[in-house]
Order: sequence, then structure tokens, then C-alpha cells
Amino acid sequence: MKKTVLIIALAAFAAAPMFAQSPGISLQATEMPKAGGPQLTLTSDVIDYGNIKKGANGEREFVFTNTGTEPLIISNAQGSCGCTVPTWPKEPIMPGQKSSIKVKYDTNRVGNFTKYVTLTTNAAGQESLRLTIKGNVEQESDPVPAKDGGMLNGGGH
Repeated sequence: MKKTVLIIALAAFAAAPMFAQSPGISLQATEMPKAGGPQLTLTSDVIDYGNIKKGANGEREFVFTNTGTEPLIISNAQGSCGCTVPTWPKEPIMPGQKSSIKVKYDTNRVGNFTKYVTLTTNAAGQESLRLTIKGNVEQESDPVPAKDGGMLNGGGH
């Protein structure tokens, strides 16, 4: 078994030069072709709030670019519950233009959460996109009660 693996590995190394890039051709110089029509390309489709305190700022945003060749239109953005409120651009996003979908989560709800925002767009194959927000809202810690008999609360000498 070890000999077979070794032979396959050696064959792969021997064949590697056949697939090597030709000199003078740079992958960086090659531009990715734009998709025909509008195309929504997100930097990430998940926002992880991590651990946040109850009542903390629950606003975040999904950043995206129209990498297509025609204007992108987001006709709707719907949160999976009333605790997740999305705001989206109402005007068309032109090819190459960046924009964002803002999401506000109600951080007064303590505990783990995973919620969704569903986008409705005019991009072929992306007519309905689901974005995810998740995290954990921690309960505010109760103040530690002062002990009787301390110097600052009348118990000192």
C-alpha cells in the first residue's frame, strides 16, 4: 500500500511540469469575465456577531458588488422574524458598483441566535438569496453586592 502511494506521488511530481504556467503569462493580468446580466457578489453571506452584550448595537451590513453587466435590482429583503430588520438599496446598483444591505438585530433578546434575511433580486440564478446572521447575546451581569462591614460602607474602624 505504501509503495502504491509513493508511486502515485512520484508520478504527480513528474507530471506537474506539463501543467505549469507558460512563461510570460500572468494570472493577475487576466481579468475575470463579467457575468451576463446583473450578478450579486457578496464579500460574505454570513455575519457572526460573536458574543455581544444585551442592548449592544445590533447593526451590521452585508457588502456586495454588482459583478454583472446590467443594473442589479434588489426588490425585497425580508427578515426571518421581527427581531431582524433589513434595509436595502432601492435604486439599481450599476455594474461594478458596491453597496450594502444593512441588518439590525434586536440585542435585547438574550441567548444564541441564527436568523436569516432573504433577498429578492433580478440576477439570474440569484432570484432568491438567503443571508445569515448569528451570535450570542449575553445577559448583563448583576452588580456584585457590597459586603457589610467594609471600610467604605460604615463598617470600618
